[in-house]
Amino acid sequence: MKDKNLRFPKIPFRTPGGARVPHRKHTADKQSVIMPTPDEVIIPMSQHIGAPCKVQVAVGDAVCVGTVIGDSDAFVCAPIHSSVSGTVKSITKLTMPSGAVTDAVVIESDGKDTADPDIKPPVVENLQDFLSAVRASGLVGLGGAGFPAHVKLNVPADKEIDTLIINCAECEPYITADNREVIENSWAVMSGVYSVLELLGIDRVIIGIENNKPEAIRILTEIAENEKYDPEDKVRVLPLKASYPQGAEKVLIKACTGREVPTGKLPADAGCIVMNVTSIAFISDYLKTGMPLTKKRITVDGSAIKEPQNVIVPIGTPINKVIEFCGGYKAEPGKILMGGPMMGIALIDDTLPVLKQNNAVLAFDEKEARLSEPTDCIRCGRCVSACPMRLMPTRLCADVKLKDFDAMRKHQIMTCMECGSCAYSCPAHRHIVQTIRLGKSQLRAELAKKKGDK
Repeated sequence: MKDKNLRFPKIPFRTPGGARVPHRKHTADKQSVIMPTPDEVIIPMSQHIGAPCKVQVAVGDAVCVGTVIGDSDAFVCAPIHSSVSGTVKSITKLTMPSGAVTDAVVIESDGKDTADPDIKPPVVENLQDFLSAVRASGLVGLGGAGFPAHVKLNVPADKEIDTLIINCAECEPYITADNREVIENSWAVMSGVYSVLELLGIDRVIIGIENNKPEAIRILTEIAENEKYDPEDKVRVLPLKASYPQGAEKVLIKACTGREVPTGKLPADAGCIVMNVTSIAFISDYLKTGMPLTKKRITVDGSAIKEPQNVIVPIGTPINKVIEFCGGYKAEPGKILMGGPMMGIALIDDTLPVLKQNNAVLAFDEKEARLSEPTDCIRCGRCVSACPMRLMPTRLCADVKLKDFDAMRKHQIMTCMECGSCAYSCPAHRHIVQTIRLGKSQLRAELAKKKGDK
C-alpha cells in the first residue's frame, strides 16, 4: 500500500557503513567539451543487463546517426543505435571488460553526422506509449548499472510506487559527469522528472545529491521550489552527506526515505524507483527530439592523463581516441579503469570502446596503480563496520576459502554489492572484494550444477 502520510525529509536518514574516500573532483568546474566524430566506432551488441542484441545490419550498409543496428525480442534488452553516419565496415567479435564475448558492429564514419530521416519525437498519450518510447530510445541506466530503463519504469501490477528518487550522489572519486549534466542541462533534468512524475502517478520525487556539489544543489533547488513548475510541491532536493557508497540504490533509498529494501528484493518492493540524473535528463531530450541514445558524457581523469576534462563522445569511440583528445598520456599508464576507482573495471588495453553506461575513463601512473601487498588479517573489524549491507566480509572470505557453499548462502554473500568499502578500510590490504566476487561466481556455478542434476 502507498504511504498516505508521505513527508519530505529535512535531513537524510542515517545509513550504515561506508567509507570516507577522497573526492578528487578535479573536473567539477570544467565545462563539457564535445569530441569531434572519430574515423570509426566499434559498437558492441551487449551494453546493458539482460539479453544481448542481435545485429540488424550487414557489411556495406549505409547508416545514419540514430539508425537501429541491434535489437532483440527479449524483454530485458534495449536497442542499440549507430552513433555516426557512414558505412558498416565489419561485424566482429569483441571481448568486453567483463570477459564476455559479444558481436560488435564497426562503422566507418563519413564525418557528416547525418541524422536518420525516420527520427521524430514520439507521440506519448499514456503510460504504455511512454514505456514504448523509452525502450525505442535505447536508454539504460547511465550511472553504470546499465539496466534497461523501460523495464525499471514498467512497474509490476502488484507493486505500488509512491517515491521517485533521482540519483545525483556521484559518490565515486574523480567522476563529475552527472554534476556537469545538472549544471549544463538542468531544465532537461527537471522536465524529465515532471514527465515521469505525471505519467507514473508518483506522489513525491526526492533528488538525492551529495553536499559537495553546491552549484548543482542551488540550480535544482531554485527550479524545484518554483511554484510555476511544481505547483503541488511534489519535488524536493535533498543534500546528502558526502560518503561512499551514497549513490548505491539501497543506500540511497535508506538515506532518502528511511526504508530498507528487503534482502533479494528490488527498490519497487520498498515503494521506490531510482533513476540516474543523466538518465532522467535524456528522457526529456528524447521526448522532445526523438534522437536515441548515441552519445555519452564521460569524465577523463587520473594521474596519467595530461588534460583531465568531461567529454561528450559518440558511443563506440575507442578509448585511446578519447584520451588522445584529452592531450594523451603524460605518464605511462599503470592501470586504466572504465568507471570509478572503487567499482570501475580495469581494462587490458585502451582500444575498447566507450559504452552506454560508461561515466568515466581513469588512467593512473605506475606509482598510483601499484597495489599494496596484503598481510594477515588482524581481526580489527573495520571491514564489518564499513559494510553498507551489514555483512561480515571476513566471514565471507573464510567461507570462500573453504568452498563452504551453505555458509556462503547463510551469510548472504549474494547481497554484497562489491562496493569495495571493506577493502578500502582494511589496514592489511586484503583482497576482500576479489575473494567475495570469486565466491559468488563459484556459488552460482554450484547452484546451476545442482539444478542441472535434478
